[in-house]
Order: sequence, then structure tokens, then C-alpha cells
Amino acid sequence: MKAMMLREFGGLNQLKLEDVETPVPGSKEVVVRLKAAALNRRDLLVIQGRYPGTKVPAIPGSDGAGEIVAVGDEVYDVSIGDEVIINLGLNWGNDMNKKRAEFTILGVPTNGTYAQYVKVPAESVYSKPSHLSWEAAAALPLAGLTAYRALVTKGKVKKGETVLIPGVGGGVATYLVQFAAALGAEVYVTSSKEEKIEKAKTLGATGGVNYTADDWVEKLEKLTGGIDLSVDSIGGEVFNKLLSLGKIGSRIVSFGATRGPTPNLLLPNMYVKEISVLGSTMGSQQDFADMVKLIEEHKIDPVLDEIYPLEEVTEALFRMEKGENFGKIVLTIPQD
Repeated sequence: MKAMMLREFGGLNQLKLEDVETPVPGSKEVVVRLKAAALNRRDLLVIQGRYPGTKVPAIPGSDGAGEIVAVGDEVYDVSIGDEVIINLGLNWGNDMNKKRAEFTILGVPTNGTYAQYVKVPAESVYSKPSHLSWEAAAALPLAGLTAYRALVTKGKVKKGETVLIPGVGGGVATYLVQFAAALGAEVYVTSSKEEKIEKAKTLGATGGVNYTADDWVEKLEKLTGGIDLSVDSIGGEVFNKLLSLGKIGSRIVSFGATRGPTPNLLLPNMYVKEISVLGSTMGSQQDFADMVKLIEEHKIDPVLDEIYPLEEVTEALFRMEKGENFGKIVLTIPQD
């Protein structure tokens, strides 16, 4: 099969298209012929050798969708020919509330989806929602699962609540807007670009503010009257702003910190307002199943940015690294 191989760490040009051996399923595994794959920021860290536990040679890529072409001897719930999306979380365990120490993500150290075929546990495949294209289905797993667990399982969003999503534009943030709006929340966003705020409104956001303005917090507080739930991937000094915007008894769910640690953390704002702060990463099998059900029930279409052929993955990664995208960047996989 054809695959983008990573044989040494460094710049994004390290990925090379090679002919490698097609995987064979173990007794409880399936092989999926991929129709499309999608990019995640994790892929950048893997290629640069900055992701914990990364080893080479390997095939990166965590998101994918395709057709089952081979099944193991002890696989009974899925069949050859099934159209599926892949849950990239491996070895979560039976406790929905927390993952096991052995939890890993598809795509280094396990060979991933930048390839024509991928081998995964049979329990990791779910039926592709019929209204989704292959490209849209491939864009769903990591970002959709992360958004669902942070917003619903951890954040316990309720109809009518005011939800803030800082830094809209990436894959997870766009899903957060769509999911929160579908569940009846009043959604607000921040961005450094007015066009991204306007795009968020087309997905269901009520409004937003440009965080490059010195008074963006005051503007947002006036606009919303305070926030019930913030779902944050930024951290840094922004986290203190979220504490100041939170209502009494509100929640903040953190699933990332692109700006690093929060200096001079304003703990009084947290305990005086009785704000709950929760961490979230990826999600369980139940989260994934519930996320797919939400997508199907509300006929949600993932937001796609640009679509590249597999052999142009380097150009796609550069676009993501620059933060130029709004929504998910997707790869089409050659079928011959």
C-alpha cells in the first residue's frame, strides 16, 4: 500500500510517500481501506518529535474513514464492506470517567491514517452517518470526540445556558459551536479575525468579540451578562479572563493550553464565585457513540477547510501550522 512514512524527526518535509506492507488483522482487529483522513495539531508534534512516546519509523495520522476490507477470526459485530469512521482512542478502559494509563491515540506509536489501509481493534469502528461525505466523516473523530466530552460529559451543558468558546477557528472549536447550538445553548466566541466570528455565527453562534481589542472582556460581559460554561483550549493569561467572566456557580472546562501556563492565577475569582474547573482529554467509547448519535440526530455537517490529496500532506500541514484554517483540513486517499 501507499503511505506517508516518517523515518526521522524534524521539519514537515520529513514525510515521504512510500510503498509499504499492507496490514493484516489480528483475531479481534479489522483493516479499513481509507477513503479520507484528517489533520490534527498532534500530527505536527509527532513529526517534530515533540509528542511523548513517539518512535520512528511510523505512519502518522489519527482521523480516518473508510470501508472494512478484512476482519479477524473473533470479529462478529462488523463485516467486510461496512462503511465506518474510526475512534482513534485506544485502550481507554471500562470506566467512562477516566482513561487507563495504557491509553494511546492512533497514529504513532501505532501506524495511523496517512495511508491507504489501517489496522484497528474491531471495537474502534462505528457506522458512518449516512448524510456525511467521506471527507466530512474523516474530519469527525478527534475534534468531534474532544468537543463532545468537554462540552457534554464534563461541561454538562444545558439548554438556555451561555457558553463561551475562546479562539474559534480550529476543528474542536467549530464542533463546540455546532454541538452547543444544537443542544440549545446561547453560544459566544472570540477570535482575532472578524471573518471567523462571522463564520461562527453561520454555525449557530449568537455573537462574539475580537480579542485583540483591549476591552474585549468588558465588551463580552456587556454582551452576555456573564458566562455559564467556558470551554477553553488557550490557557495563559486568557484563563484569568474566563474566571472574571464566569457567573457564580459556572464551569470552565480546559482541554488545552496553547498559550501555556496561567501567570498570577486569580484563585479568589474561582473560589468566591464557586467556579468549577475541569480538565478533559479525548473521550471514552461511550462519548464517541453519543457524539455520533448527536451528529446523526441533528444532521450536523463538520466544517471543512481545505481538501488535499495524500501526496500533498506537507502543504496541508503547513497551512494548519500557520493557523490559516477555519474547520478541519482533510486528505483524500488514493484508491489504486
